[in-house]
Amino acid sequence: MDIFWLFFMLSALQPVIKQRLLESSRKRLMALIERERKSRVVLLVHRQETMSLLGFPLFRYIDINDSEDVIRAVHLTDPEIPLDLVLHTPGGLVLAATQIARAVFKHKGKVTVFVPHYAMSGGTLIALAADEIVMCEYAVLGPVDPQLGEYPAASILKAARQKPIAEVDDKTLILADQGHEVSELLAAKYPAEKAVDMAKLMTSGTWTHDYPITYERAHELGLPVRSDMPENMLRLMQLYPQPMRRQPSVEYVPLPYRSSRRASRAEAMLE
Repeated sequence: MDIFWLFFMLSALQPVIKQRLLESSRKRLMALIERERKSRVVLLVHRQETMSLLGFPLFRYIDINDSEDVIRAVHLTDPEIPLDLVLHTPGGLVLAATQIARAVFKHKGKVTVFVPHYAMSGGTLIALAADEIVMCEYAVLGPVDPQLGEYPAASILKAARQKPIAEVDDKTLILADQGHEVSELLAAKYPAEKAVDMAKLMTSGTWTHDYPITYERAHELGLPVRSDMPENMLRLMQLYPQPMRRQPSVEYVPLPYRSSRRASRAEAMLE
């Protein structure tokens, strides 16, 4: 009976211990990156999670709590110290994403956004406010057309312009204001003519909301992108594992495979 209760207690504590070890590993790696780059590292990572008991999926997005935490981190950073922001998010609330983007834009030190996999919608808005965007070869950004409630912001703006002001309800005017704020942030970051073209392309519904803006496409648009993603940034993402479901949808042997030619070349160099 004692062995049974010991096993039961260890099983109950195992997820907590695993989470604490992951957090400790992340803190150590973040500290290492900060020493190497002499910067403040901030991560904004959203994973799909499940309720611990019932197993229902919980989808995470950029919310007010995120904006409070990121703004707090920026406030705790000397204005001259570079800021490295790692983004992995589907987007979220327009207000929260705009607050983070404005905090990033106003930081005096160089701000670099790292996108290992994807930063869509509000995540792209934050990336556009940075001085430089580092993307993996297969990473993607997305359009910045806000989805305000059940309506695209571009449609709301159009409705607000076409009707006499007396016939436009308060909700539509408020949503239109938020759409304008997105365009103003882009205009403040880029040269006037380029900002107008980019704001129209990114916010007017030219593409569907989930349209993938690849590294090559971002480079064509004139965004300040690079593709030399530091290995430690990818290691950080490995320390944010997706919570396991009953049956994983992707499986592979988690070891690096090298071609024989590459391996023999490496062995020759060592000799």
